[in-house]
Amino acid sequence: MLMRQPALVCLDMEGVLTPEIWVTVAAKTGIEALRRTTRDEPDYDKLMRNRLAILKEHGLRLSDIQAVIATLDPLEGSVEFLTTLRAKVPVIVLSDTFYPFAGPLMEKLGFPVLFCNTLKVSAQGIIQSYHLRLADQKRASVIALKQLGFRILAAGDSYNDTTMLKEADIGILFRPPQTVAKAFPQFPVTTTYAELAQQLARHL
Repeated sequence: MLMRQPALVCLDMEGVLTPEIWVTVAAKTGIEALRRTTRDEPDYDKLMRNRLAILKEHGLRLSDIQAVIATLDPLEGSVEFLTTLRAKVPVIVLSDTFYPFAGPLMEKLGFPVLFCNTLKVSAQGIIQSYHLRLADQKRASVIALKQLGFRILAAGDSYNDTTMLKEADIGILFRPPQTVAKAFPQFPVTTTYAELAQQLARHL
């Protein structure tokens, strides 16, 4: 009898476990242009270059962004969902956020494993540029984990999650905008943590 490969779950962070950081920054600062996220813009480099230009224009520093993030809590129900899931299966959070942003939220989530990106910051605290750990790092991470012998179940909500979902053995959308759900009808859509947990449980 062949043994089934062990499963591992990969989850997006913003929109799945936590609020969208940049949307909150936009709300706190009144800079509406910062509301645009990967739910709206498929080109991540274009999105980030625009964000950095806006920060420079308004004189916002890393500390200003971190002050906003410190006020955020995980999405309602996400801590319980993640805690229960991690008791059953290894979980890795794959995010296009940055380590200097994510720390407070990871603490509130119980310190799950996080793969994300880094920032180049001046001595004055100005964000000068960003550095992707890998190009299309969510998909690349899934490929690497599959090569280690895992079956990958993945969930995300945005355009930048779809290559991860395609590469995974099982891909699931969680509270996606209609544009994403319509563009990728091959992925089941879930809107509650109970639904997401149920979908994942079918394949564990």
